[in-house]
Amino acid sequence: MTETLPRTPRPLRVLAAMSGGVDSAVAAARAVEAGHDVTGVHLALSANPQSFRTGARGCCTIEDSRDARRAADVIGIPFYCWDLAERFREDVVEDFIAEYEAGRTPNPCLRCNEKIKFAALLDKALALGFDAVCTGHYATVVERPDGSRELHRASDMAKDQSYVLGVLDEKQLAHALFPLGDTITTKDEIRAEAERRGLAVAKKPDSHDICFIADGDTQGFLAKRLGKAEGDIVDESGAKLGTHEGAFGFTIGQRKGLRIGHPAADGKPRYVLDISPVNNTVTVGPVESLDVTALTAIRPRWCGTPPSGPATYTAQLRAHGGETEVFAEPVDGEIRVTFTEPVRGVAPGQAIVLYDGTRVVGSATIATTTRATATL
Repeated sequence: MTETLPRTPRPLRVLAAMSGGVDSAVAAARAVEAGHDVTGVHLALSANPQSFRTGARGCCTIEDSRDARRAADVIGIPFYCWDLAERFREDVVEDFIAEYEAGRTPNPCLRCNEKIKFAALLDKALALGFDAVCTGHYATVVERPDGSRELHRASDMAKDQSYVLGVLDEKQLAHALFPLGDTITTKDEIRAEAERRGLAVAKKPDSHDICFIADGDTQGFLAKRLGKAEGDIVDESGAKLGTHEGAFGFTIGQRKGLRIGHPAADGKPRYVLDISPVNNTVTVGPVESLDVTALTAIRPRWCGTPPSGPATYTAQLRAHGGETEVFAEPVDGEIRVTFTEPVRGVAPGQAIVLYDGTRVVGSATIATTTRATATL
């Protein structure tokens, strides 16, 4: 039996963002079955789209736009293609490059949700008289008795995508629909539903990695735009161990690809501990030196009313990571976070998303970290 959204007293005019994949196509179909007046739109985010995808890599190809149009035709809804390539380049791609150049590790999916799908797209949708934007994300919007909205994890934690939606504010949540978020179905069941609906994307591979780096070579992508710049790889004492061709090619916690000529004295692996763009130096050391006990995060985005004081939450530090308990306090436009237990691999530039149970409290960008052994 096909899962559908509950019917609402008043049908909404919904703009369904259709990537050309199975999730967004099923989400649009469910929105129609819930009684909404749905229009499909494909966002052309690449200035030079390729004709075809490379397996599960890349997006925004000509093939994707055609798949989205065919899905809209089967569902029986109007369909448009909107060119947001320039906005995407400025807000997502250039930001991605600048963050790596500064020695940080950004998450472009969060930036895209914030700046493109729920800023540029939503603003345009509201200006055209639509009530909401619908996407195929796995998350849930809950309406409280006072009419305000909360963002919660998806019913199925295995597919939950609330982490990359933690940048949405209450106004954006008031105009967001996630038809896949409140049903516990496996991806195979979503594909089976798409097949029952006659959607040709039922067996299309999911996209993964960074959508605008279709070959998956992030280091090569950055090198073409930032140029190679040889620098030193050093240990915690400052002793030179090797060289690199650009500090932007490393991330905190990285183990492979360091190309250090000789092993550590204790014979154990070494990991990237710090990236300094000022002197183009990469510092490496033992895994224990990755333990982080606290951090400061900037540019908080609250999914509702900001917290008035310190509190205990759970936090997620990466898109596919688990939860960890934290004590967080908003101070002067920042969030100061202390971990109950040390965590590893925390990199400036990444997002920390705070949760109260399943509710998303808000998101912020990690600026500095405090190590268990030292502060870098």
